[in-house]
Amino acid sequence: MLESLGSWQEVWRVLQKVGIAYILTVPIGWESEQEQEATGIRTFPIVGMASCGYLLAIGQTDLAAQSRVLQGLITGIGFVGAGAILKERGTVHGTATAASIWNAGVIGAAVAMGRNEVAFLLSVLNIFTLRALLPLKRRMSRKKNPRSES
Repeated sequence: MLESLGSWQEVWRVLQKVGIAYILTVPIGWESEQEQEATGIRTFPIVGMASCGYLLAIGQTDLAAQSRVLQGLITGIGFVGAGAILKERGTVHGTATAASIWNAGVIGAAVAMGRNEVAFLLSVLNIFTLRALLPLKRRMSRKKNPRSES
C-alpha cells in the first residue's frame, strides 16, 4: 500500500513538472502561430515537455548522465530548429522561430532541474521579444526593402 502511494506521489511530481513546462511553452507557440509560422502551438509545448521528460527520466542523482542528456538536447533541438529556417530569394525566414524552439527546450530542462524561476523568466522574455520587437522588425524591413510595400 505504501509503495503505491509513493508511486502516485512520484507520478504527481512528474505531472506537475511536465505541466509547468507545457504551460510555459504554449504561449510561445501561440505567438509563433499568430505570425503564420508553420511551427507553433503544437511544437513548442512538445519540445518543452520532451526536454523536461528526458531529464526527469534519468533522475537528479546521476550528474554525468544529466550532463550528457543536456548536451544531446542542445544539439538535437538545434537540429529541429534548423528545420524551421527557410531561405528564399536571398532572404532568410524562421530564425526567431528556431531560436524560440531552442528556448522551449531550455525551459523544459530548467523545470526538470527545479529551476522554475529560470523557466518562467525565459518564457516571459521570449514572448516579450517576439511580440514587442515585431513592430521594430517590420519597420526595419520596410526601410531595407521599400518596394515590398504595395
